[in-house]
Amino acid sequence: MKNINLDFSKKVVIDTQQQPWLNSPMAGVRRKPLARSEDQVHVTSIVEYAANSYFSEHPHPQGEEIFVLEGIFSDQDGDYPAGSYLRNPPGSRHKPFSEQGSLIFVKLNQFIATDLETVRINTTTSKWLPGIGHLQVMPLHSVETQHTALVKWPAGEKFQPHRHFAGEEILVISGTFQDEFGAYPKHTWIRSPHMSQHTPFVEEETIILVKTGHLPLN
Repeated sequence: MKNINLDFSKKVVIDTQQQPWLNSPMAGVRRKPLARSEDQVHVTSIVEYAANSYFSEHPHPQGEEIFVLEGIFSDQDGDYPAGSYLRNPPGSRHKPFSEQGSLIFVKLNQFIATDLETVRINTTTSKWLPGIGHLQVMPLHSVETQHTALVKWPAGEKFQPHRHFAGEEILVISGTFQDEFGAYPKHTWIRSPHMSQHTPFVEEETIILVKTGHLPLN
């Protein structure tokens, strides 16, 4: 199994809805790898749990970050409906499953050493805050230079040109995100390197999951 999209100096765009599924070792669990190291330590992927499927109990040596896209995802600590944002810190363990089926976005083993917070946020009931222009922002997590948030774009909104110090990673949750380089429909994953620049805009209301300040500087 080879490295996938681990050159962080290059921009990556994947329309995950057009990407084929790969079976996992567990029946009923399928994956779409977005970035992955050969040893499967560093992993970013879309994962689908069929109804009544589960994954074996496992540790998170350097943490796990999850956003539930569809259905209800569960583990021994609770049930997490679509819109849930989860962080399991380094050293945690869980045995995930889904009774009705679910689709999740997952990042494994990408926490920095000081990031030890467990996070459980239901974004469907959390408050939006005013952002730049007419944007609305829902902060989810921050540690040192890294910031994760949902951003809601009203129809017709255009943002100022800007650069991404230490990079930017976006997953389109709903709608279609756009910039001068293309249009990115629902569930498209975009990773832009350090000091990349763009001028984003939308034509329809769009929500994106955004992480900034976490990629290498070279």
